[in-house]
Amino acid sequence: MLSVQQLACERGRKRLFSDLNFQLQPGECLHVQGANGAGKTSLLRIVCGLAEALEGEVHWRGQDTRLDPGAWRAELVYLGHTPGLKDELSAAENLHFQSQIDGCALSEEHIADALQRVGLGRQQQMPLRRLSQGQKRRAALARLIARPAPVWVLDEPLAALDVPAQQLVAQLLAGHLLAGGLALVTSHQPLGVPCLDLRLGA
Repeated sequence: MLSVQQLACERGRKRLFSDLNFQLQPGECLHVQGANGAGKTSLLRIVCGLAEALEGEVHWRGQDTRLDPGAWRAELVYLGHTPGLKDELSAAENLHFQSQIDGCALSEEHIADALQRVGLGRQQQMPLRRLSQGQKRRAALARLIARPAPVWVLDEPLAALDVPAQQLVAQLLAGHLLAGGLALVTSHQPLGVPCLDLRLGA
């Protein structure tokens, strides 16, 4: 179970949210919504341990995630609002590089299969700078397939995606939740799967 307890966040002396509480069980997805600047990305970064909360705690399986941040990060996949990929590398090279950082080296076959599933079978060896923004987003999504983890934290995963790619995200999310995973997702659009809702700045 993922539990957020009395979380508060402040940026530039502005309180974005306070006394925020929620719990996620296996198979559940929390859809975080709100206007730009409401603190959606800040919340995700705090949950992942990439930013500090002003107050409150994040617990995973009953333990404060700050006690062993390395072990917590090994349990999750975080996809930020920007793809976080290197333009000079190909999609396949980016996925290989990211898998090394994650500590789970992937075979060429595994990488090729993940990129094929996100619709980049023909483009997997092309430098990312030659791909469209939507194709770069697909390359980032391949990490969800290539690196199994119980927790997905996704910041605007539907941005710059066409309808088929949005449907792909919904399929990936549905499969993840059906397998007992959980997800924390920000999006201005419907996710295509049953979700709990959290609105910031309301």
